[in-house]
Amino acid sequence: MATLFETHRKLLDDALAATRLRTYWSAFPELPSGRIYGETAKADGAAAYDAYLAKSFPLPDHPGDDEAGGEVSPYGRALGIRYPSAAPAALIDAAKAAMPAWAETAPETRVGVCLEALKRLNVRSFEMANAVMQTTGQGFAMAFQAGGPNAQDRGLEAVAYAWEAMARTPAAATWTKPTGKDTAITVEKRWRIVPRGIGLVIGCNTFPTWNSYAGLFASLATGNPVIVKPHPSAVLPLAITVQVIRAVVADEGFDPNIVMLAAEEPGGELAKAFVGHPDVALIDYTGSSAFGAWVRANAGGAQVFSEEAGVNPVVIAGTDSFRGMCANLAFSLSLYSGQMCTAPQPIYVPRDGIDTDQGRKSFDDVAAGIATAIDKLLSDPARAAAICGAIAADATLKRVEDAPSLGRVVRSSGPIEVMDDARTATPLLLAIDAKTSDAHTVEQFGPISFVVAVDDADDGLGHAVAGVRQQGAITAAVYATDPIFLDAAEEAFAAVGANLSCNLIGDLYVNQSAAFSDYHATGANPAANSCFTDLAFVANRFRVAAARRLAA
Repeated sequence: MATLFETHRKLLDDALAATRLRTYWSAFPELPSGRIYGETAKADGAAAYDAYLAKSFPLPDHPGDDEAGGEVSPYGRALGIRYPSAAPAALIDAAKAAMPAWAETAPETRVGVCLEALKRLNVRSFEMANAVMQTTGQGFAMAFQAGGPNAQDRGLEAVAYAWEAMARTPAAATWTKPTGKDTAITVEKRWRIVPRGIGLVIGCNTFPTWNSYAGLFASLATGNPVIVKPHPSAVLPLAITVQVIRAVVADEGFDPNIVMLAAEEPGGELAKAFVGHPDVALIDYTGSSAFGAWVRANAGGAQVFSEEAGVNPVVIAGTDSFRGMCANLAFSLSLYSGQMCTAPQPIYVPRDGIDTDQGRKSFDDVAAGIATAIDKLLSDPARAAAICGAIAADATLKRVEDAPSLGRVVRSSGPIEVMDDARTATPLLLAIDAKTSDAHTVEQFGPISFVVAVDDADDGLGHAVAGVRQQGAITAAVYATDPIFLDAAEEAFAAVGANLSCNLIGDLYVNQSAAFSDYHATGANPAANSCFTDLAFVANRFRVAAARRLAA
C-alpha cells in the first residue's frame, strides 16, 4: 500500500516546481463550482455548517474538561457553538507527550500527513466557506476563495518549502578522508531533523485560515506539535482545520494531540498564557501591532513570525487609463470593506493634478473619479453586499463613524441596504493635505482611505516610502506613465521592503497575493518580520543534529 507521501508525491513536486518558476499555478481550484467540487457540494457545505450551530463541536479525544465559545456573526446571528476548553498547562503537557513520535518519524511521513490534510480540507471548502463567512463577515465568494483554496495553497506552499529545506540534508553518508598514500579515515555520518518545540498559532478575526495555514503547516511538517489559538470571534474555521488534521494524524497511528485547539471565551487573554512558556518554541501571530509588540517582547527564546499593522500607500503620478485606474482602486477599497492587510489607505496625488488619457485631471477630479467609481461599483445593493461583506468588529464600525473629522469628506460611508441585521459600512473617502495633516500616516483599519495632496509625484513617492519605513506596509501601488519614475518607485519601495504593483487595471488588484508566485510581505519593514512563504519562513523551525561513527 502506498504511503501518503507516495500518494501525493506529484502534488508536492508540482508545488516545488511552482515555487521555483513563480508562474501561475494553483493546486486547489478557487471557483466554487459544482462541476469541480461535486453537484451537491454547496448544499452539503451549508448543511455541515448548520449542523455545528448551538452544539458542542466534535473533536474526539481532545484534551479539556470544559467548553468555551461565544462567536456572534457579523451578519447578526449567534453561532452558539461550544469548543473543548483545557488549561494551557494541560495542552502543553499533551503536546509534549505527542511530540517524540512525531519528531522521530521520517520527514516524508510528516509531509505526507500534511498533504493529505490539505486535500481533505479542500474537499470541505464549501463547509469552510460558510464558517469563514459567518465568523469574519466576508462575502461568500471571498470566504470560499480566501478561506478555502487560497489558504490551502498557502499551506501547501509552506509544506513544499519545508520539504525542500529538510531534504537538502541527506539522512546518511559515508565520509572518507585520505590521510596518507594508502590510508584513510572513514566515518559513517547520520543526520536528524530536530524540531524546535511546541508551535503556537495565534489566529486573527478577519482571515483565520489564510493567515494561519502557512505557519501551522510549516511547523507540523518540520516535526513540531502545534497549539492553535483562534481569535474568539472566529474559532470555527480553525476548529474545522484542527479536526481534519487530527483525523489524518490519528489515521496514520500518531497521537492526534500533535495539533490542538485552544478555545476561549470572548474577551479572554489565553494567548498570554502560552507566550513566553519555556516549551513554546515557535509563535505565528497575525493581528494588531500593539499586541504583536507584546508578543515579541515576552516571547523569551521562541522564534516569532508576525504580521502586524501597516499603512499601504498608492502614488498616482499619471495614467493612460483614468477610468480603469479609478475602477481598480474602487474595488480595492471596497473589497471586504477594507479589512485586509493588503488594502490601500493613503492615495498620494499632486496638488496641481495629473495627466491622463482624458486630459489633465485636477486633484479634486482624481478624488471625485475614485468616489464615482465606488458609487458605480456598489450601486446594486446585492453586489455591494457580496463585495463589501460585513464589518468584523464593533471597533472597526466605530472607527468609520468617527473618521469624517479627519479630513474633507469626498465620499461618505453608509450601510448596505439589503443587510439589515449585519454590521456594514461602505468606503469612506477623505481628502487631506500632507502639509497640514498626518491622519493618513497611521493605520485606520476598515473602509477608510485618504486622497492626500502632495507637491508632485516625487513628493508623493517620498511620503509613501517614509510611511513604509516608519509604519510598515504589506503592499504598495503606483500609477505612472513615465518609465523612469516607475523604475525609481520600484527601487525605492524595494529599499524599504514593500512589494509594489504598477498601473493595475482590470481584474488584478493590489489586495491580492497569489501563492507560489507572490511573496506575501517581506519581513523587511514594521508590518511583518517574516514572509509568506520562503525558505526563511520554514528553515528556522528545525535544527540538524549529526552522529558520527568510525566505519568498521
